[in-house]
Amino acid sequence: MIHPDTELRFISDTIGYGVVAKKFIPKGTITWVQDDLDRIFTPQDESQISDRMKVYLETYCFTNHDGNKVLCWDNAKYVNHSFRPSCMSTAYDFEIAIRDIYPGEELTDDYGYLNVEEPFAAADENTFRKVVYPDDLIRHYEEWDELIRQNLNNINTVSQSLKAFIPKETWKEFQSVIDGEIPLRSLLHCYFDRSA
Repeated sequence: MIHPDTELRFISDTIGYGVVAKKFIPKGTITWVQDDLDRIFTPQDESQISDRMKVYLETYCFTNHDGNKVLCWDNAKYVNHSFRPSCMSTAYDFEIAIRDIYPGEELTDDYGYLNVEEPFAAADENTFRKVVYPDDLIRHYEEWDELIRQNLNNINTVSQSLKAFIPKETWKEFQSVIDGEIPLRSLLHCYFDRSA
């Protein structure tokens, strides 16, 4: 489920649609939670659908650590890629804002942690990375984990409208991370090794 203070807007002819903040979303805000309405497609499920629908899955799904495709039921499927993302995934099936997001600004993810199947060139954002690769999680998980760590102190200080959708046991574990009682589970946990 995407944050309620967002909406779908047309971004450009090149990008298409994207998810944009309607109100100020401070850093540390949970911006997305995988919930019970999101559809999980196993490889067997995928093999039983038409080629036309497989194109839709390739466009709007991400692959989780089990190799299953996750199709978000709401506007979350329109969150675009950026090498300078405003949101960052966690290994707990939710994302947080890693910087303040202002009204009219896009919510973006780095598709490098979404287990893409094929490399693709992305818009040049004056970053050293120009291409998203299937193994980006292996190469960049430490810097992405650090972005989460840098925002841990903000999570309990901002309004969390999506917290209720996180399973209680998951939140209990994550709260222990915030409190410094246990280490953060690495985003590397989300990696799916297609060669295995």
